[in-house]
Amino acid sequence: MLSSNRLRVLLEIFRTGSIAGAARTLRLSPSAVSHQLSRLEEEAGVGLAERDAHSLRLTAAGRRLATRAQEVLDIIEAAEKDLLAQARADAGQLSIGFFASAGYRLLPLALSAFSARHPGVDLDLQLGQPHELLPDLERGALDVLVVFEHALDPWKPPEGVEVIHLFDEPQLLVMPVGHPAGQRSRVRLADLADEPWITTYGTDTPVSVLERASALEGFHPAIRCRSDHYEVTLGLVRAGLGVALVPSLGTQGASGIQTCRVEGPKLYRSIGAAVRPTNPNPALRSFIDYLRDASARLRVTAR
Repeated sequence: MLSSNRLRVLLEIFRTGSIAGAARTLRLSPSAVSHQLSRLEEEAGVGLAERDAHSLRLTAAGRRLATRAQEVLDIIEAAEKDLLAQARADAGQLSIGFFASAGYRLLPLALSAFSARHPGVDLDLQLGQPHELLPDLERGALDVLVVFEHALDPWKPPEGVEVIHLFDEPQLLVMPVGHPAGQRSRVRLADLADEPWITTYGTDTPVSVLERASALEGFHPAIRCRSDHYEVTLGLVRAGLGVALVPSLGTQGASGIQTCRVEGPKLYRSIGAAVRPTNPNPALRSFIDYLRDASARLRVTAR
């Protein structure tokens, strides 16, 4: 039988990339870590690492076992917490990661209702882009991460992470008050091909969703400014410096602008809650329910 303590040692070697790094994290000596790894190899009956005088590298079997170690440790932690907390959802801590526009209305709606029902749960909120916070979710520093996925820029969650779909929100054309396009209920991007645009950066590439959508419409937009902060985008649009394509959550409560829907394929982004299915935190399931309720309320206004 594999030792959970030695699995934790293997997981930290995988995360830090070295015996010394794992030793620092686990507060053990390097020789103790090396010994635990050797014992785990004996238990597994297969080599988990390649060693030389100056370095160590996990084998394919070692890397595969390391990716399963977090799941095993989560299950063990779940059993321990079930005994200690008796599956109570009204105490403990809940760590939540979220992107900025989810913090305008979605998260406040969910948290106000959740906190009223579970005032004893200590909330730890972390703001950041999904790709920045995903490693924290994977290693257990976050219980849940509110994420988005653009239909024109899809991504796949890492192994051990599940994304619970909440709702789809449309991309809206945002323009200054009085703009001619504001008189129409829907427009095509190609109708504004000559406008200056305010857009975002891409997630993994310099190409933004606007540029991907414009390419499908047969034109290259004139980019005046790039910003991942919708407050900046809306401020520039409000000042008449350009138009923008902004998800509906990013326009919540904004004044001095006009919005309309855009015709075209895949001009929306999916909002979801990324979790580790093996996470034992008893408050997590309750919070997801409140997040679903808040999403249902916003889904109506996003249409």
